[in-house]
Amino acid sequence: MTENTNSSANFIKHIVKEDLAKGTHQEIVTRFPPEPNGYLHIGHAKSIVLNFELAHEFKGKVNLRFDDTNPSKEDQEFVDSIKADIEWLGYEWDGLHFASNYFDEMYRQAVLLIKKGLAYVEDLSQEDIRAYRGTLTEPGKESESRSRSEQENLDLFEKMKNGDFADGEKVLRAKINMSSPNINMRDPVIYRISHATHHNTGDTWCIYPMYSFAHPLEDAIEGVTHSICTLEFQDQRPLYDWVVEQCDIETTPKQIEFARLSLTNTVLSKRKLKQLVDENHVDGWDDPRMPTISGLRRRGFTPDSIKVFCREIGVSKADNLVDVRMLEHFLREDLKLKAPRTMAVLHPIKVVITNYPEGQVEWLDADVNPENSEMGTRKIAFSREIYLEQSDFMEDPPKKYFRLFPGNEVRLKHAYFIKCNEVIKDDDGNVIELRCTYDPETKSGSGFTGRKVKGTLHFVEATQAVEAEFRLYNSLIEDDREGNDFLDFVNSDSLEVAKGFVEPNMADAKLEDKFQFFRHGYFNVDSKHSTKDLLVFNRVVELKSSFKL
Repeated sequence: MTENTNSSANFIKHIVKEDLAKGTHQEIVTRFPPEPNGYLHIGHAKSIVLNFELAHEFKGKVNLRFDDTNPSKEDQEFVDSIKADIEWLGYEWDGLHFASNYFDEMYRQAVLLIKKGLAYVEDLSQEDIRAYRGTLTEPGKESESRSRSEQENLDLFEKMKNGDFADGEKVLRAKINMSSPNINMRDPVIYRISHATHHNTGDTWCIYPMYSFAHPLEDAIEGVTHSICTLEFQDQRPLYDWVVEQCDIETTPKQIEFARLSLTNTVLSKRKLKQLVDENHVDGWDDPRMPTISGLRRRGFTPDSIKVFCREIGVSKADNLVDVRMLEHFLREDLKLKAPRTMAVLHPIKVVITNYPEGQVEWLDADVNPENSEMGTRKIAFSREIYLEQSDFMEDPPKKYFRLFPGNEVRLKHAYFIKCNEVIKDDDGNVIELRCTYDPETKSGSGFTGRKVKGTLHFVEATQAVEAEFRLYNSLIEDDREGNDFLDFVNSDSLEVAKGFVEPNMADAKLEDKFQFFRHGYFNVDSKHSTKDLLVFNRVVELKSSFKL
């Protein structure tokens, strides 16, 4: 596992240090507890980095636990994807657990609460329960079910377990305080009926614990010392503590809340991400425009760049919106010494060098990465026919245009000076070919000093070129989010597909290999659409950004 090189402490780390110093705990145990109802996203990555590295720093343990208490929304696919994402980030869990493995114990604890007079079976519908709960300024109202006897509640709860009631017909509620200023404490539902097949327990159960009841029990059963969650659970902490106090369990975990991650130009709501997938706004959960870990991986982000980003944004109680360009910055920093440099032409225009020998292919030397000499050199092809970018030629250019135009001379990267002499057009007037000449005295590395040119263009030699597809991704969500429906701000231009060529040495590129294409940015071999006959490259990020740390 990559070490956390960021020595700055956060408030959670201070709490852990104090608990260890006071002897409250002899060993730290944290957990990452995803619900298997979707794919993990960059916000989950922040929690993963926090929980795993906190436990690692203090030589403790960390559990991966699936909070699988809602079978109607959960699936084994999500379990598998979550495991894969955590492993890809470079972490190993000490214990693998499922909330569903504790269903027998949770049922026993619910029966115990009934016997203690602290839980009852409710007849009210979900709508009536909500109406009886009251408001922030008005206390709740007790239902008639609250006065049931212990035996009647026990009998009804067993019938719920045995499948004698339909979904929604009964629930089990904790008996706390219908006048509590905290609405979460106004007799919350702790069990509901759901005749749904569970991915782990099958049809064994038709009643399932609510998250707010199950979660503290799971933490306590596993001996979790610090239950770290996001701020939306802060108001539920009194209920968390109540469950721990009233149930028959030995350990007392401590819930600590921190601010969740918000990122510009995307959404981090699992519900919204699922909607994007279900309504085909994207190409699945791993679409490279998605902020899911699998989407970031497919686009070309590295585990180290994501982990450094999560460390640097820090942990606090204050909500803040992080610029997505910060994440992109750490990717550039990670790749600049690792990614081979190469040339790709995304929108090709053919160039014929009329004074170069026909049938001859010359192999020129080029650095693999000029910022990392240890990566060595590569050979690039040059011949009479090459491809340039369409945008690097203008027939009637403005002033201070230093690329190719009729009569102008430019340098080809790693090669020679060429001069445009003739423009070939089709019947519709579109430029389809350029005729140029080259100066053999201007070979790159030869020390030629006779004259200078202001433009340097990349190219791909035509006869050896490898055909490729390029997917250029932009932000999925526009900046303006004032509308009521986030779909109003889905960027319809978030993907551009181009077809062009790469250098011949790219023919052996493997899935998820990363490269810096000269002037275009960092690209990743797409793991989903690339085939042996056609390489597909995803642009991970452009070369430069105005963002400053």
